[in-house]
Amino acid sequence: MMRRLLLLRHAKSAYPQGVGDIDRPLNPRGREAAPLMGAYIARESLAPDHVMVSPARRTQETWEAARGELTETPMETVPSIYEAPASRILDAIRSAPAEAQTLLVIGHNPGLGDLALRLVGEGPKELRNDLREKFPTAALAVLEFDAVGWEDIAPGTGRLLRFVRPRQLAAEMDDD
Repeated sequence: MMRRLLLLRHAKSAYPQGVGDIDRPLNPRGREAAPLMGAYIARESLAPDHVMVSPARRTQETWEAARGELTETPMETVPSIYEAPASRILDAIRSAPAEAQTLLVIGHNPGLGDLALRLVGEGPKELRNDLREKFPTAALAVLEFDAVGWEDIAPGTGRLLRFVRPRQLAAEMDDD
């Protein structure tokens, strides 16, 4: 059985004075990038069956801006993935609903990028190098696993299918 995992780093956020980290909103660039990534997910038939989002305002706003055509997708706010290390994000993934074949997790670096690197065992060398180099804001890693359930997801068992940055999508739109 195949499981598909989408790891989406929150879009670019602002740093308003006097606002705590968890309450930081998206900045204008982030509000542009998030819908681009959501449209990509829909266009490429990567729509998730379930979404896990950190409680931070910037991750919640990323989902709201990205969801576009994905409005029927069940979303759950998962406090344990806020600013979490890779191991805690993996624990959350392992608790995902069994019926979800495709799971989207919207979180933070460095945990999200570290998790992607730990999970990848296969995939195009160029994509793996890009992932290793930097997991920028609003970037999306798409991994696939031969796993019966989410609890079977383990380091080194994923295939990196795609690693997409909003800058790439914006450039493609400019070319059209």
